[in-house]
Amino acid sequence: MESAIGVLVSQFKAYAGKDGSSDTLSRDEFQKLVKSELSNFVKNASDPAATDQLMSSLDMNNDGELCFLEFWQLIGHLANKHGGFSQ
Repeated sequence: MESAIGVLVSQFKAYAGKDGSSDTLSRDEFQKLVKSELSNFVKNASDPAATDQLMSSLDMNNDGELCFLEFWQLIGHLANKHGGFSQ
């Protein structure tokens, strides 16, 4: 599990650092991450409107960016769904 967490953190930072801060994902960075890394888990991952809507649902402070904890909500949801756990 430790290696899986390490991969998630390093991938987040790699995408987040593309246009500035490595602490947050911009809308463009989030779209690229979802399309490249989560296309088998996120429905309509290549549709910018769908990823915009997804990002908006995760952006709890409405600052137009996702911090790691906001992003982590998506990972938790996808893992829960993939594992077949009840809501």
